[in-house]
Amino acid sequence: MKDLGEELRAFWRERHLCTMTTVRADGTPHVIPVGVTLDADAGIARVITSGGSHKVRHVLAAGDEGAAVAVCQVDGRRWSTLEGRAVIRTDPESVSDAERRYAERYRVPRENPARVVVEIRITRVLGNV
Repeated sequence: MKDLGEELRAFWRERHLCTMTTVRADGTPHVIPVGVTLDADAGIARVITSGGSHKVRHVLAAGDEGAAVAVCQVDGRRWSTLEGRAVIRTDPESVSDAERRYAERYRVPRENPARVVVEIRITRVLGNV
């Protein structure tokens, strides 16, 4: 991830709505709109969400190794997909850090006492930026 070009890093700092794809128990894709933040140096993407959401349940169902997921954003001809293994973080430090990152890219998130973080360790980067 440290070898990502500056254009790709900048694209993931721009304000774009993204999608996240998880896989249901029956093998079909579940695709939903989300906000994603990228920590390129750490190789981690984060999504904040409610703990009872379908995406969280799909990730938790995969067990300790995490779930295979993808997050994607597109802006005209420019696009990028980040693939990786997702786990759920519930500790206050992880949630607070993810909320801060979200606020930097999008806006201050609304209050949500059930908030968790979908943390994605990135294994592949695709795109045309």
